[in-house]
Amino acid sequence: MKTLSIFLFVLSICMICHVNGAGFKISNELKIQKKLCFTCYSGDNRIGPKILEPGQSSNTNFKTNIWGTTRFMCTLHQGPNYRHHQSFTAFKQEGPVDTGSEWDWRARENGIYLKVWDGKSAKSKVDMHKKYDWIN
Repeated sequence: MKTLSIFLFVLSICMICHVNGAGFKISNELKIQKKLCFTCYSGDNRIGPKILEPGQSSNTNFKTNIWGTTRFMCTLHQGPNYRHHQSFTAFKQEGPVDTGSEWDWRARENGIYLKVWDGKSAKSKVDMHKKYDWIN
């Protein structure tokens, strides 16, 4: 029984150490004083709705889970009438070995751009690129 207790204790410490931090950032780079409204959610959390003025950003940080299934979905709406919108996966853990990363989303007039930073906050090999168009 003592061996089982020690095993479970060591296992729990390993699991706690494996859980890492990650996050995503949403920035409003729209022109002509257009506001950006967004709502995000995961299995456990809901963020927003929040409105960002031009030039503002919103950072969301969280701990990833040990199973590698952490995911956040977001919907962006472009003001002033909020007709243009897009829904997408704002963060997706790539499996249990994924140590966390920062997904940097930027709303621009011609679409939504993404840059992913690796778990050490070092520059990844992928530059900022257009990921989605706005839907009317």
